[in-house]
Amino acid sequence: MSRLDELIQELCPNGVEEKRLGDIATVSRGGNFQKKDYVEDGVPCIHYGQIYTQYGLFIDKTISFISKEKAKKQKFAVKNDVVMAVTSENIDDVCKCVAWLGDEAVAISGHTAIIHHTINPKYLVYYLHSTMFYKQKTKLAHGTKVIEVTPDKLLDITLPVPPLEVQSEIVRILDNFTELTAELTAELTARKKQYEHYRNKLFSFNVLNCATVGNSLNNIVVMPLGEVGIFTRGSGLQKKDFTQTGVGCIHYGQIYTHYGTYANRTKTFVSQEFAKKARKAKHGDLIIATTSENDEDVCKAVAWLGDEDIAISSDACFYTHSLEPKYVAYYFQTEQFQKQKRGFITGTKVRRVNTSDLAKIKIPVPSIEEQRRIVSILDKFDMLTTSISEGLPKEIELRRKQYEYYRNQLLSFPDNKATD
Repeated sequence: MSRLDELIQELCPNGVEEKRLGDIATVSRGGNFQKKDYVEDGVPCIHYGQIYTQYGLFIDKTISFISKEKAKKQKFAVKNDVVMAVTSENIDDVCKCVAWLGDEAVAISGHTAIIHHTINPKYLVYYLHSTMFYKQKTKLAHGTKVIEVTPDKLLDITLPVPPLEVQSEIVRILDNFTELTAELTAELTARKKQYEHYRNKLFSFNVLNCATVGNSLNNIVVMPLGEVGIFTRGSGLQKKDFTQTGVGCIHYGQIYTHYGTYANRTKTFVSQEFAKKARKAKHGDLIIATTSENDEDVCKAVAWLGDEDIAISSDACFYTHSLEPKYVAYYFQTEQFQKQKRGFITGTKVRRVNTSDLAKIKIPVPSIEEQRRIVSILDKFDMLTTSISEGLPKEIELRRKQYEYYRNQLLSFPDNKATD
């Protein structure tokens, strides 16, 4: 018998009581500061968007601050409070939350709920990421483009509340799982840095100093992309044009989120009728997102290796060329390419690189045999660091599924007694 079983048998032999969140917590709304209010140093703050992108389940330090003057009008979370993002663009992210474990009160932005409670904060956060909670929040969520859960509605959520000793043991077990996953993630980060180093090294021809077309360096010809191939803008494909089946298509936003270095299947499709008027990429073309909200993502690219022609959206272009497709795709990821790209970025809120400027960026053009040799080396690194079917990402995914299984098992008590 495990320590957890012993505690449950000793402390709650008749089952674990289900309680309303409103019985163990108060829920209040966050304040009203925005990202533009950040300062270098000041009062620590949590913006709701950071809960999706920057933080894990528990934090004791913030990455952003607001001025003391701005903080005077804000709402605060104190140690052990749970901060929840109550709006999102999708049902999965809405109600993501983080436990604040820092000693100092922290300012909380709008679009949040501050949950002040009487149980183990980690236990509560683990439960609020469980399948049991997910089923409840889907009934509370409303909206189409923006999904929202009204903070007051959270009070009616039910959850098992065992004695604190049982909560602590469940937290200890789940902490071990998260720590193991964190170790693997740290190793993956280190491998990615190693991969970036070798990728840059393999492409370390002195591209920027070779100013003229056809200038040769160690038998490597350096040429502008426009001299090696042709850039074609995508057409007016929007998300509303997607169909269940039909002709494959790539929307520029998917290049940031769905695709890696290369692909032979598309995530989405358009109708045959729509495809007739769309501009289409062929096998071997490089598909490039020409706009983004940040410098890093603009010009992210994927090599299309499928056999069928596919429709490409506006705010993207495709590059038809005579090089090894993966070679070009890997080059777009190098620091050598990034240095050149930065000089052509325009715009403020939306960052953009025009196809005419892309054509000026220079690329080293070794023999096709050398291109393939470089690709074969980088393919191994790419598999190790990005493949969900092999390498570290696969192991992390397996650990994540194992963690989620045990989390749901540990947080469900089949003999719960009624709350009436």
